[in-house]
Amino acid sequence: MEDSPQRALQGLGSFPWYVGGTQVLGLACVVITGVWMGSYHGGYAWDGSGQEFNVHPLCMVLGLVFLYGDAILVYRVFRNESKRNVKVLHAVLHLLALIISVVGIVAVFDFHNHNKIPNMYSLHSWCGMLTFVLFCVQWLMGLGFFLFPGTLMVLRSWYLPLHVFFGLAMLAMSLATCLLGISEKLFFSIQHTYSQFVPEGILGNMLGLLLVAFGILVGYVVTREDFRRPPHPEEEALSVHFKTLTEGGGSPTSP
Repeated sequence: MEDSPQRALQGLGSFPWYVGGTQVLGLACVVITGVWMGSYHGGYAWDGSGQEFNVHPLCMVLGLVFLYGDAILVYRVFRNESKRNVKVLHAVLHLLALIISVVGIVAVFDFHNHNKIPNMYSLHSWCGMLTFVLFCVQWLMGLGFFLFPGTLMVLRSWYLPLHVFFGLAMLAMSLATCLLGISEKLFFSIQHTYSQFVPEGILGNMLGLLLVAFGILVGYVVTREDFRRPPHPEEEALSVHFKTLTEGGGSPTSP
């Protein structure tokens, strides 16, 4: 037991590298998506053309993957900042992700309607809409339970493990939806040449692998015990650790 603090400090030595890795992977996903839609599909516009559709994948990767992943990480990255300030940053990043995602969803619906293409018929669209709706519900409930004063502590304690679980679950759902979308786009665009390892197909496949790597690394950083935000006595009344709720012992700590 005496070695635990020392092991924790040694574990934190690798923490910046893991966080840096998430940022490199996340930015790479955004850049590759932008290059894919820009170089292979004519760029971006808002005129009902295919260029308007290109706004959709870029916004969804930026909003519901990269920014959403960063919102999950803030409690690990800003370990010693005021809990209130970290909560505000967490909510703001989610709000930016929400706004950007709304732009992406409007873009694809407008493109479909302009070109008389049916909406919401594919598994990709069903998974995407479910993820977006759950994301909105999660964001609103997070505001109500954790950011606004006056919420009963027992309600916060009850909802915290659900909030943490669904946060990671929805990141996984976002990534799965992106993978479905990549496959759908590649089959629509290069169906007859995909099997020939054409550059666009390779680029799309690489994007999928990077998205998976981003999700795995974010999940690892968030769930590794060494990287957990250290407890602050003045904040313990505001946060309850999942183990406290399930095991009924110890003092509450941060999520």
